Amino acid sequence: MKIERIAESLINKKLSPGKVVIILGARRVGKTFLLQEIINKTKEKYLFWNGEDFAVHEMLKYRSKRHYKNIIGDASLLIIDEAQYIPEIGFILKLFVDSFEGLKIVVTGSSAFDISNRTGEPLTGRKHEIKIFPVSELEYSLLEKPEEKADSLKQRLIYGCMPELINFQNEKEKEEYLRSLVSSYLFKDILVFENVINSSKIFNLLKLIAFQVGGEISIEELGRQLSMSKNTVERYLDLLSKMFVVHKLTGYSKNLRKEIVKSSKYYFLDNGVRNAIIADFKPLSFRNDIGALWENYMISERIKFQSYNGMTVNNYFWRTYDRQEIDLVEEREGNLFAFEMKWNDTKVKIPVAWRKSYPNSQFKVITNKNYSDWISSPF
Repeated sequence: MKIERIAESLINKKLSPGKVVIILGARRVGKTFLLQEIINKTKEKYLFWNGEDFAVHEMLKYRSKRHYKNIIGDASLLIIDEAQYIPEIGFILKLFVDSFEGLKIVVTGSSAFDISNRTGEPLTGRKHEIKIFPVSELEYSLLEKPEEKADSLKQRLIYGCMPELINFQNEKEKEEYLRSLVSSYLFKDILVFENVINSSKIFNLLKLIAFQVGGEISIEELGRQLSMSKNTVERYLDLLSKMFVVHKLTGYSKNLRKEIVKSSKYYFLDNGVRNAIIADFKPLSFRNDIGALWENYMISERIKFQSYNGMTVNNYFWRTYDRQEIDLVEEREGNLFAFEMKWNDTKVKIPVAWRKSYPNSQFKVITNKNYSDWISSPF
C-alpha cells in the first residue's frame, strides 16, 4: 500500500534552479522514498548520490567549476541523500548553485543539527527547508475507509505512524520493527556527529521523559537521576529535538505572578517510539496512560499540520502555581488559541485564570470525536 506524502507536493513547488531544497526529518520517516518518487516522476536527466558513499566524497573533494561541470554533464536535477555526511557540503552546494544556472538540487538530512550546521551560512538565501514527519492523520485519511478510522486511531496511539508500519500485518511485527528502530537508528546521528560515547545515557534520559509525557520536566532532577550535569542534560535534549525525536514546549506567560514559565514539557514526535522506549505496547483497554498517549499524539499531529501548512506560530503550554493549566497555546497573527486534549468527550471548562487574563483568546477541547477538524484547519 502506497502513502501519498504531503511533503512531496511541497518539494515540487519549491524545486527550482538557484535554490537548494533541503528535506529534514528523523530517520525512517520516508525521506529516501520521497527522493525515489521524484526520480520516478521526473522527465529530466538526473544524478543521484548517496552522501554515505565515500566514493562520492572523493569525487567532490576537488572543488572547481570545471571539475563539477565534468561531473554534472547535461543533468538538470541533482539529488543527494544523507548529504550531511559529505565534508563541507554547504560550500559544495553553494558552488553548484552559483555555477550552474539551470540546475535544480534537492538533498536530505536525517536531523537538523547536522545538515543545518553544514549548510547554514554558505546557503544563506539559497535554500528552502522542508520538514518531513511520520505519516500524518491527513495522509492516512486518503487510504482508510470511514468505518476503519476509530480502530486505526487506537492502533496509532500505541504503534505510532512510521511509514514502514503499513507493511506489517500483526502487532508482533510492529513491535519488533519499533524496537529495532530505537536500538539501531535513533541515536546514530548523535553518536556519529557529536562524539557521544555512551548511548545508554541518552536512552535513559528518553525513558524518564517518556514516563513524564504531558508533565513538566525538571532539568536538575533529570540530572540527579542520571548522574549527569544540568548542561549535559540540556545539550542532549537539544540534540534530540533537532533530531526530531522529541518536541519542546515552554510555558506561556505575560509575566503574571502566578504563571509558570521556567519549566518545559517534552513530547515525542511519534507515539510508537515513545512506547518502544518504555517497552509497553499494551492495547488501550489495559493502559493507565491513555491521557498522556492522546495528548502526545494530538500535539505531534498539530506540529505536522503547522509545518506542512507553513504556519508562523509559537507553541506553549500554560499553567499556574495553583494548577490551572492548558495543554497547548498557539500564538499566531497576534491572537491566542488555547487547546485542551481529552480522550473522552467530557465537559471541560476554560480555566478561570486564563479567561480573566486573556479574555480575547479562543478555547477548544480536542477529543477523539472532533480531532479531525482540528488537524485539518488552523483552528
